[in-house]
Amino acid sequence: MNFINYISSISIPLVIIIILLYGIFEKKEVFDIFLKGSKDGINIVLKIFPTLIGLFLAIGALRSSGIIDFFIYIINPFIKLLKIPEQIVPLIVLRPISRKRGNCNRNRYNEKLWRRFISRSNCINYYRIN
Repeated sequence: MNFINYISSISIPLVIIIILLYGIFEKKEVFDIFLKGSKDGINIVLKIFPTLIGLFLAIGALRSSGIIDFFIYIINPFIKLLKIPEQIVPLIVLRPISRKRGNCNRNRYNEKLWRRFISRSNCINYYRIN
């Protein structure tokens, strides 16, 4: 157990050192790359922040109103039948609400690429895409 604690405490500093040494070895501007990554990270946070606030408010409203507890009470026989632990049932209930779309990687661009791949590989008879 001591060995695992040692490995876990040294892993993050070791990864940082490896990244720095690799950047120096490749003669890259490590600090400039770090700053660019930080700016990109801040932009991502600013884009998703309103969605997270809305999601947290909606989940808080559902919890405080008792709708989630009522829904869990209704589906409790099925939960016991499937032997699902009661602690994770709120996660199961809230998961469909928190996802934007189940198949988020399917867009028109990816479908065009997939159709090109299928037509070029002469498998169009086996895989029909509508």
